[in-house]
Amino acid sequence: MNRNNHLPVNETRLRVRYAETDQMGVVYHSNHLIWFEVGRVELMRQMGFSYRDMEREDGRFIAVAEVLCRYRAPVFYDEEVIVRTRLKTVRESVVIFSYELNRAHDGALLAEGETTHIVTDAKMKVAPLPDKYLSVFRAAVKK
Repeated sequence: MNRNNHLPVNETRLRVRYAETDQMGVVYHSNHLIWFEVGRVELMRQMGFSYRDMEREDGRFIAVAEVLCRYRAPVFYDEEVIVRTRLKTVRESVVIFSYELNRAHDGALLAEGETTHIVTDAKMKVAPLPDKYLSVFRAAVKK
């Protein structure tokens, strides 16, 4: 994964809930994708807007087109996890976020990944991202 440490980053701290673990006491793999979403929403909020506003006010949706996740170490019940989220790439109708999940107490890398999103309108047709978002995203990627 390309680590762009100079880009704006959001750090969200989560505590693993019992319901997120499997029979072996390890976090079930799909929960990592939920944590990616939490980080993505918080990064957007940090940048001054929300998914809800984008959908309600601008009729734009960011549909997940691809998810990549590399699992590096198991995560267990009651551990604290830091989700680090960055914008990696922004084009008119494509947004790519990158993620790192780290154990809070020792910084161990638990997982890393990316999500690729296609911008659509309410009819699920590819559409351009409104300039108020595109300009902020592009500025963030250039930092």
